[in-house]
Amino acid sequence: MRIRSRACRIVAGLATLSVLTTACAAGETRGTGEITVITTTEILADLVASIGGDRVEVSSLVPAGGDPHSYEPSPADAARVAEADVAFTNHLLLEEQALIKTVDVNLPSGALNVSLAEVSETYGAHVIPLVENIALDVLWLGLRVRGTGEEHGATRTSEIGMTAVDMTGPGDLFVYLTQALGSPDVYFGSADGFDDADRTTLPPAAHTHVNWAFTEPGEYELTLAADLDNGDGDPRPLGEGTFRFAVGVDPHTIARDGQRILDAGHTDVTVDLDTGELYAFVDAEVGTDQEVVPAVDVVIDVPNRALEEIPDDARFTFLGEAGKQVFQLPQAVLGKHVHGEIDPHLWQDVRNAKAYVQLMLDTLIEADPEGAQRYETAAGAYLAELDELHAYVGDRLATIPPERRQLITTHDAFGYLAEAYDMTVAGFVVPNPAQEPSVEQVSRLTETIRNLEVPAVFMEPNLVQRADVLTQVAHDQGVEVCTIYGDAFDENTTDYVSMMRHNADELVRCLGDGR
Repeated sequence: MRIRSRACRIVAGLATLSVLTTACAAGETRGTGEITVITTTEILADLVASIGGDRVEVSSLVPAGGDPHSYEPSPADAARVAEADVAFTNHLLLEEQALIKTVDVNLPSGALNVSLAEVSETYGAHVIPLVENIALDVLWLGLRVRGTGEEHGATRTSEIGMTAVDMTGPGDLFVYLTQALGSPDVYFGSADGFDDADRTTLPPAAHTHVNWAFTEPGEYELTLAADLDNGDGDPRPLGEGTFRFAVGVDPHTIARDGQRILDAGHTDVTVDLDTGELYAFVDAEVGTDQEVVPAVDVVIDVPNRALEEIPDDARFTFLGEAGKQVFQLPQAVLGKHVHGEIDPHLWQDVRNAKAYVQLMLDTLIEADPEGAQRYETAAGAYLAELDELHAYVGDRLATIPPERRQLITTHDAFGYLAEAYDMTVAGFVVPNPAQEPSVEQVSRLTETIRNLEVPAVFMEPNLVQRADVLTQVAHDQGVEVCTIYGDAFDENTTDYVSMMRHNADELVRCLGDGR
């Protein structure tokens, strides 16, 4: 029988809203059983199938070999979600928000909607922060949303708006994002005054990179207003904050008593969903705890070394005449790059995959109590297999000499593997595979490979079309290009256990000393 109850519940305490967009094919369906399960990725679908067997019909929205960071769902995906009894997403902003909205909006009332990464800590999973070290010689200033906003009805499909409402200063200010192919998307621009178009949005718990460009030296003040849109067409005002900038002048000459000068490291202009405040969220040194500093207490330094020429490119005429210099705090990472504070790739530590399986087991039993014994038996056998897998990966990687345990990959997806099995993430082309690498990133990658004298770098099969830079740098440095699986399978590796065994064996083959 098919289970169809009413009154939607989301296990992670998250509700539903919004819509969908366009795209590709459906993931493979496994089983023909009593309940229908939709997952966002192939890896999650494989874990479900290992517990559910023929009693569960499971498929992935992201198709075989697809990238969950960039996959845009189709109307056909929405129709599949509408037939599901259970949905498993990874989230922690692994998936595009459009994919999350498709799940949350179209899942039938009464179906179970589980955001695995958020809940898995209660099942013993270990999460690690997503640490970004861009090593700029000026402040790296982004935009961020913090807090849950539960009292305002916020959900993971909500949108938090930031709108520029006022600015004073000797020149113009532009906050813009450079897309992967170099096209700028202006969020705020003061040249013609501010209106409703001077606005950008982020999902909850998200962070993004942007450029901050100023046309003249001097003191600037920018006021931003934040609002919360829960999809009902009536955004709720949250608060305002005014931020001061010292552009091309000594920040000490304009800082008031008690104000903090921000001139290095990583800072985000941040909206707090719980308090409505806008403040600076400061990480002065990579690896240290970030701290909240009220907007009125900061002066943001945009020094003379931040001067850059306006490109001779019609797309950048909003900044002024080509060749003229502007003061710019750079975006640091080319392309749209929205992520959270926690690394979402938990499954690269097999113990975290066990936590996912235990959470999935409880969810399947709740959805289909009659199948409880079969699920428990299958889960017990699979968890034992994962114990063996964890030991296998650890034993294999322990054979790599310590000085050669350096991971250089296509994108930043292997922090959990490194921490769990005593490896080091030495470098990657870009943090997110949806981005194009900058000249600085390519230069840094080349220097890392040369300095560490690594024998190999690692490419993900589903990102082979975006691995030209890694392949070329490896060729130039005379090192091998090997294969490692991150977010997706391919025709050669179609299940999680095989994927992790392959990763361990390939790391040993390419980094080991012949053992």
